[in-house]
Amino acid sequence: MMVTRRGFLRLGMAAGAANYLCLPSLSQGASSEPLLAEVPPSVSGIRWVHENAMSDSRFLPEALGPGCAFLDYDNDGWMDIFLVNSGPSDFWKPTAPVRNALYKNNRDGTFTDVTEKAGVSGAHFGMGVAVGDYDNDGWPDIFVTAYGRSTLYKNNHDGTFADVTEHAGLASPGWSTSAVWFDYDNDGRLDLFVCSFVDYSGVRKLECGNNQLGRNYYCVPRVFKPTASFLYHNNGDGTFTEVSKGTAIAKALGKGLGVVATDINNDGRMDLFVANDTVQNFLFVNRGPGPNGLWNWDEVGLQSDVGFSENGRPRSGMGVDAADFDGDGWQDLFVSNVDHEMYSVYINNKDETFRDAAEKEGIARDTKLMSGWGLKYFDYDNDGILDLLLANGHPDDMIDSYSMQVKYKEPLLLYHQGKDGKLRNVSQSAGPVFQQQFSARGLAVGDYDNDGALDVLIGVNGGPPVLLKNNAARGNNWLGLRLEGVTCNRDAIGARIVWKADGTTRARLKNNGGSYLSSHDLREVLGIGAATHIEELEIHWPAPSKHIDKFSNLAPNRYIHIVEGKRIA
Repeated sequence: MMVTRRGFLRLGMAAGAANYLCLPSLSQGASSEPLLAEVPPSVSGIRWVHENAMSDSRFLPEALGPGCAFLDYDNDGWMDIFLVNSGPSDFWKPTAPVRNALYKNNRDGTFTDVTEKAGVSGAHFGMGVAVGDYDNDGWPDIFVTAYGRSTLYKNNHDGTFADVTEHAGLASPGWSTSAVWFDYDNDGRLDLFVCSFVDYSGVRKLECGNNQLGRNYYCVPRVFKPTASFLYHNNGDGTFTEVSKGTAIAKALGKGLGVVATDINNDGRMDLFVANDTVQNFLFVNRGPGPNGLWNWDEVGLQSDVGFSENGRPRSGMGVDAADFDGDGWQDLFVSNVDHEMYSVYINNKDETFRDAAEKEGIARDTKLMSGWGLKYFDYDNDGILDLLLANGHPDDMIDSYSMQVKYKEPLLLYHQGKDGKLRNVSQSAGPVFQQQFSARGLAVGDYDNDGALDVLIGVNGGPPVLLKNNAARGNNWLGLRLEGVTCNRDAIGARIVWKADGTTRARLKNNGGSYLSSHDLREVLGIGAATHIEELEIHWPAPSKHIDKFSNLAPNRYIHIVEGKRIA
């Protein structure tokens, strides 16, 4: 055992794994600080600004970015940050260099820009980012979606990345938005689903005329043709094969903006929930191997009651998430929409149907005049119960000029779930950042300072990102998990985590994707409130493993690295 200079304990583990114990713990008393406090660039060192390429013509891709991600690209145990930028396209030629940004975590609350060295600057009109270890080598890789050409960056293990898009076969054509890594066929390798937005090809990109001000405005996507999204199978040799042709995924023409991979029916296979803009949402249920070598996907958005609004109309779905919100062991869904459409809290009926509880939870009332993008179910105060954060902003930058109610820049919304299962809007008391207005888009959560409290990163259209430090969990205990699959996929996407603390048993499914254009810290933080230890912990590894690792009497306020089938040293 040794104490590092950064104040962490490193304990030896089987297979070279590491266990990090944060000192001191969060449970040192309450704080009067904001629940989520904005970290200014002068403190963080993050001075990158998103370039939305806004023009008088108002080309639609200008309005949709950017995404963002938390990832540990150099495997030092600290979350780094990736930010997606726009770039050259058939409608915009930048006069100065425009690039993505990769910021290395300095382990002291600051970050250093390492983009050029890492080789991830980008060369296209970027949209979103999905992080995953597709080659199971223990290092996170980066997939960047774009209007134009998507890019797969393979991690070289030395602080640099290689563009392997063409070799991998992932240069998705058209306009891609959100993407998610997940193992749909349970072969132990991460596959990739890529949302495709509208058909924006050809020379006519301005089909909606002038607005009330006599100026071009960002077209409602209704005027453009829908497209099919893509599913790529991981061949295990660094290449991928598109396997959506002939399936329900290819037949379901949509305008995909958000996607989350989850298991809605508890059958051990990961399903896909896709938010579509101005057409119905899709819920692709994974039925397993089908005839003629095709995988069997069943699109049940209509019959599951998540495709349309309650009055049968398609809405402008943008951000999504999935989690067991009510703690009944079944995955619930969330989707955000544009103003006057309200957001939806879909509660799982345990029979592949859902009911919308947004009205009951007060979400519908609060979001009537808002437009939502990035969002996340997460336990921000580590009391063991899921809460909710919403990032908002209207897509039309001129809406203030002809609407008395709807604004272009909108506030963030934070909801706390009490022990009674009710969501309560705590935005007004959450801190000064919740009194501000943003043109927010992507949202990612991750523990960048390793204190066990999940922090927040928000991508802002045409502006600097917003980094929020979490102070809300002070006084509550936690246990952080870094799961490493051996037989199953290395990132353990699809694992079920069951833990017992102070006599209460909780469970969580390790989903992937969600939010909008963004990728989260892949570690799991289990909040246990005032409990002094975790009595029992079970990791149900996903297929093809199906192994269950069990642990007992675990001390809190630390991160542990659990390798499938191996005990913690």
